[in-house]
Amino acid sequence: MTDFTFLSQFWEGFNVTQTQKTDSLVTFTLEPSSDGRCHCGLKCNSVHDSTWRTINDASFLNHRVRLNVLTRLINCPQCGVITEAIQWLEPHSRMTARLRNYVEGLLRVLPIKHISQHTGLHWHTIKEIDKRRLAREVKGPDWSSITKLVMDEFAVFKGHRYATVIVDADTYQVLWIGEGRSRKQIRPFFEMLGEHCKNIEAVAMDMNTAFDLEVQQHCPNATIVYDLFHVVAKYGREVIDRVRIDQANKLKHDKKARKWVKRSRWVLLKNRENLTAGQENHLDTLLAMNKDLMTTYILGEQLKELWYCESIEQSQSLWELWWQQVQDSKLKPLLDFARKLKPYIHGIVSSAKYRLNTCTLEGMNNKIKLIKRMAYGYRDSEYFFLKIKAAFPGKAR
Repeated sequence: MTDFTFLSQFWEGFNVTQTQKTDSLVTFTLEPSSDGRCHCGLKCNSVHDSTWRTINDASFLNHRVRLNVLTRLINCPQCGVITEAIQWLEPHSRMTARLRNYVEGLLRVLPIKHISQHTGLHWHTIKEIDKRRLAREVKGPDWSSITKLVMDEFAVFKGHRYATVIVDADTYQVLWIGEGRSRKQIRPFFEMLGEHCKNIEAVAMDMNTAFDLEVQQHCPNATIVYDLFHVVAKYGREVIDRVRIDQANKLKHDKKARKWVKRSRWVLLKNRENLTAGQENHLDTLLAMNKDLMTTYILGEQLKELWYCESIEQSQSLWELWWQQVQDSKLKPLLDFARKLKPYIHGIVSSAKYRLNTCTLEGMNNKIKLIKRMAYGYRDSEYFFLKIKAAFPGKAR
């Protein structure tokens, strides 16, 4: 009979009594070598029942390891009939602590699918390991030190399903994520913030009325700051694109000029400093030949200046000048846009005092998309949100 005593050191309290080996799998049979021990710490020599369990362990010399373990129900004087405590195995688990630790290490560098192929464990088993690890490692913020917030939304799935993410504007730590973007759906964050709501000085967001109203209700000292990126993007969609299409339609008799205008979308929307020499020449020629596009482009550039004023008074004065120029332009897309923008001017001029924006969150969204791709989509939103929080733990103040 083969002596497996030297292997028993890997599984404390058990002896290896049998081993079987194939090309890719080694199976060890383990039987108890001492009295059972209860989870309360008491040793018990009275066995109520026993059963064989199949347990996975970490690979050994490129072979997967499987254990057939004889586990016992013991009679504990203090706890009654209970499954014995095994130091290297969590209660009801089908894998050893060694394998769990190994998988947790792999999860820091590899996607779940690759780990599943490597270890032979099911995708969902690995996901639950990762979820427990993240819940253990993701640390909550110091709520009392938070004074500025950034709020934004991102797509969770296709079909207009969104989630809201709230970030500490000073440390870039993700504080909270929740499905949806309505007042009711973001309210749990402010309820969690509790008495610290009074410490919030400023909140950056896009022009989302639900966000605005909820902040005003819970954070009486907070100033709303509307983000430049979203306003400029909205201006591009609703004004520049509309005027460009209208001008192209007026040039049906001149196919060459019409084609020139129709293909000018990106040179009109890109920042001038990002244009190539050829694109810049294209833009200058286009603006010189079309007055309405020239007006739209110049007013778009002037609109951006509202976010870079040195004082709220200067920003307010610039807004009034911009408003008057829009009225003088008589361009309907411009007039419609300015009319819809006017109720939000308080959050635009406040950017002169608080230099906040959601550009950081736009960068975060790219990493969020990468996290989704690595897992080929998430059906468990709680797990997905934990992954995001772990990816953005924040920096030291």
